[in-house]
Amino acid sequence: MEKVWLSSYPSGIAAEIDPSRYRCVTQMFEEAFSKFADRNAYVCMGHNLTYADIDRLSKVFAAWLQQTGMQKGARVAIMMPNVLQYPIAIAAVLRAGYTVVNVNPLYTPRELEHQLKDSGAEAIVVLENFAHTVAAVIANTAVKHVVLANMGELLGLKGALVNFVVRRVKKMVPEFSLPQAITFKQALAQAAHIALTPVTQEPGDIAFLQYTGGTTGVAKGAALSHRNIIANVLQSEAWLMPGIAQGVDAEQLVFVCALPLYHIFALTVCCLLGTRRGVLNVLITNPRDIPGLVKELSKHKVSTLPAVNTLYNAMLNNPDFEKLDFSGYQCCVAGGMAVQKAVADRWMKVTGCPIIEGYGLSETSPVVSANPINIKEYTGTIGLPLPSTEIAILDDDGNPVPLGQPGEIAIRGPQVMTGYWNCPAETAKVMTPDGFFKSVDIGIMDAHGYTRIVDRKKDMILVSGFNVYPNEIEAVVAAYAGVLECACVGVPDEHTGEAVKLFVVRKDPALTSEQLMAYCKTQFTAYKKPKYIEFRNDLPKTNVGKILRRELRDSAVAAAAQA
Repeated sequence: MEKVWLSSYPSGIAAEIDPSRYRCVTQMFEEAFSKFADRNAYVCMGHNLTYADIDRLSKVFAAWLQQTGMQKGARVAIMMPNVLQYPIAIAAVLRAGYTVVNVNPLYTPRELEHQLKDSGAEAIVVLENFAHTVAAVIANTAVKHVVLANMGELLGLKGALVNFVVRRVKKMVPEFSLPQAITFKQALAQAAHIALTPVTQEPGDIAFLQYTGGTTGVAKGAALSHRNIIANVLQSEAWLMPGIAQGVDAEQLVFVCALPLYHIFALTVCCLLGTRRGVLNVLITNPRDIPGLVKELSKHKVSTLPAVNTLYNAMLNNPDFEKLDFSGYQCCVAGGMAVQKAVADRWMKVTGCPIIEGYGLSETSPVVSANPINIKEYTGTIGLPLPSTEIAILDDDGNPVPLGQPGEIAIRGPQVMTGYWNCPAETAKVMTPDGFFKSVDIGIMDAHGYTRIVDRKKDMILVSGFNVYPNEIEAVVAAYAGVLECACVGVPDEHTGEAVKLFVVRKDPALTSEQLMAYCKTQFTAYKKPKYIEFRNDLPKTNVGKILRRELRDSAVAAAAQA
């Protein structure tokens, strides 16, 4: 296949990267910890930790993990928002020779139980605000060790006040019972005089299990090896840093980590690439608090702001955002969902900094392609494949289509996962014999190598950059006593890109949308919950009884347009 995109590469960007530069992510971390020891690495709620701090604390916590007796390759779950303990825990799990299982802290018990059981996690580090969810399911899992973090424990003198407000004033810590748990600080104290045992890690060892619906509605762990992760860090660096590394030695770059670290985009761009380059990461614990986010931005000379379309839009609609100093902004990267032209144009007008839209998936560590960093305006494309990355546009038989024709986007490169965790049959469905991962997204590549996404092969719904799969929603809703049958589709939403609309045929005539919404609230994390419910007497089906989701989607979109 001809790599037509290489002729469109900006000057100075090589066509290939060398992922063998590091044997494992741990080696990359330890190099950065030594090189940038005196620099601040993370700041959260006004408190800084240096790279030396992350080095020291992660080494101690890694030693504690090892003394539990877990064997090399054991899975350790991390269930926290963006707090200082998160990057420490990531580095510690990897340094101890284990695999990180990132968990959305807003998961319901049902969702958490599936992920813990499927991954076989033996330990979990959880912010106490979400410990009640762990308590509800731990008996059904292999988890033996629970470490409880809290908001204030690493915030210095003001930590006690933060904890008092979180626990007593705002009552953000629901009651729970986890008698086997110890606190994060207790774990550090217990291991203060225990030496970390160095672990030999191979490039093919699994570093992260990133859970995703993949091509179906059943959440599966994308097994990302150390080589996968290192490759994508180096690919992202090769593409982005020439445009934002000006004066890096004289003045430290500042990344805003508003996206959650459990999401692969923030994990790779902020935590991993950020560590390699010695940046200061500004951790935003609650990005939904837009006034608070804008206030935090005002305290720093920001260099890079990775975000999704909805977050960019929310910031632009805050009255104080335009008052900020944007002179340091060198690169704003977008992924997770399509960037809307109106948002990109307005962002450029307000900040003077273009949004560099890219494309990626959990299965690709995640970055596949991106627009050149020197663009001056919205392109409407996902850009060019990154170095060492190939994109093929395939027809239904797996054959490449001519340039300018639509087909399924398939990706080959060193960042493509080793497979779905313990799901060889599902892995086989998405991998071609010659090593391309089939994305289920439909795109068109032009003669210059730029790709535009035009549709989805499957019925996946994209809510604020998160995948929602109708199969999962329908299976859970169908289990409700008053439901005869149901279907869900994505409908356009100005705030989240798409929203979930649920169509229901009642079994119980008295069933109300309020009852169903209340049930969904207990079963789904926020982005998965249906925003709209419509009751119908029947649902459109094929001759063999398959519900026609596309017909429902078309009618829903038409109704919204007329409203």
